[in-house]
Amino acid sequence: MRPDSVRANTLHHVYGWLLLMPAAILLIAFTHYPTVATLINSLFSKGNIVRPSRFIGLGNYEAMLDDPIFWKAFGNNIWFAAGTIPTSMILAIAMALLVNRALPGRGFLRMAYFTPTILPMIAVANIWLFFYTPEIGLIDQILETVGLQGKNWLGDPDTVLGALIVMTIWKEAGFFMIFYLAALQNISPELNDAARLEGASRWTYFRRVLFPLLMPTTLFVAINALLNSFKLVDHLFILTKGGPDNASNLLLYYIFESAFSFLDATYAATLTMVLLALLAILAIGQFVILDKRIHYR
Repeated sequence: MRPDSVRANTLHHVYGWLLLMPAAILLIAFTHYPTVATLINSLFSKGNIVRPSRFIGLGNYEAMLDDPIFWKAFGNNIWFAAGTIPTSMILAIAMALLVNRALPGRGFLRMAYFTPTILPMIAVANIWLFFYTPEIGLIDQILETVGLQGKNWLGDPDTVLGALIVMTIWKEAGFFMIFYLAALQNISPELNDAARLEGASRWTYFRRVLFPLLMPTTLFVAINALLNSFKLVDHLFILTKGGPDNASNLLLYYIFESAFSFLDATYAATLTMVLLALLAILAIGQFVILDKRIHYR
């Protein structure tokens, strides 16, 4: 190989690494390094001035398995994810199908669906706190007009998690709708015309043609919905603080509580590693299951 060709190839590789370097530095600094540091911290005991932190191996993980609050928060998070993910996705598809049609005021309807998404989380929590307030809240006022008795929605262990699920669906369905709407607008209308010529009903067209073409978007939305269902902190801090009796405590809020209320950073690191592992397993599982059903165009 000629010397000038070798030099050109070397410069090409150097330019490539220089272009990659800013993103790589940010990824390592804010993703890989914190993960490794959290894993190391989870292997040490809680330290203080009198008794410094020491290496205990899997001691924190053993303590976590015996922690009833962890299992309560874990179970709550599973139910929370099961309630928010499929419902918000179904609503997002339905709203996208509606606003994709030629309707009067379609732009206003799209804006109305998407507006909850752009509201700050603290603002959303305060809005729904007004809805759920006993006796003077909007929900209890509506129930009173039809002769029904309201209740303390956020103070009852039987209703508090459901109340959070409803609020989260209201916040996220419009966000997922945008992705489905973009996908629908990239599907040729000729497919619908061909289905009508064949005598297919709307449901048959959606089930056999439209939904399979939406599977790449569904995979993306499902993974994002999964991640969102395990990172709720702001709303809990305003509405319930994990109560009553940990009935609304979720894993990420328990991590926040362990780190900043109980000042136990090593146990919070242990919970964080478990949460990261759980999310990785679930996300990979979703990808493996849904990828087989995806029809790329």
